[in-house]
Amino acid sequence: MKHEEPHSPVSFVANVARLPHKGLPVVIIADEAQRTELAREHDLLSVENYRAEILVAPWKRNGLKITGRVEADITQACIVTLEPVQAHVDEAVEALFLPEDSKFGREGFDSAGEIMLDADGPDSPETFSGDKIDVGALAEQFFGLAIDPYPRKQGVSLQAGTDNEPAENEFQQKLRSLLGKS
Repeated sequence: MKHEEPHSPVSFVANVARLPHKGLPVVIIADEAQRTELAREHDLLSVENYRAEILVAPWKRNGLKITGRVEADITQACIVTLEPVQAHVDEAVEALFLPEDSKFGREGFDSAGEIMLDADGPDSPETFSGDKIDVGALAEQFFGLAIDPYPRKQGVSLQAGTDNEPAENEFQQKLRSLLGKS
């Protein structure tokens, strides 16, 4: 899978042609306009602050290892009441990249040309072309994955029944019917 760089409000293109041996540290602190755009793109009420600290380091022969952390304070709408819900995002960033002309990028990691994946291990490397990578866009991807897709205000329940008779959700109803229980 080739890595395509999406447009990102926190774009930071790092030149990886001549990386220092210890790596290239990158710090991204979003300004107000960038935070407004992040909120719009991720369907948030607001992003109060956003900071990514990334290290772009050489990996293997021609590859790159990108590690770091993205932190943000965000406000979402409760999925039940639509009231504001504040949350803190603190997500590790970790990715491996290989040049698209790399032997591993073309052939995989074993002699049969298959990439072996370990569900609990790191993701397989993505490929890149040229000598630049948008580490800001990568950090934003990890930020987006860390956002709770179903934010709820504390103490609010999704149950729709009365206090004496809680409502079943659709999954529970299907499970009950599959098990033949009424």
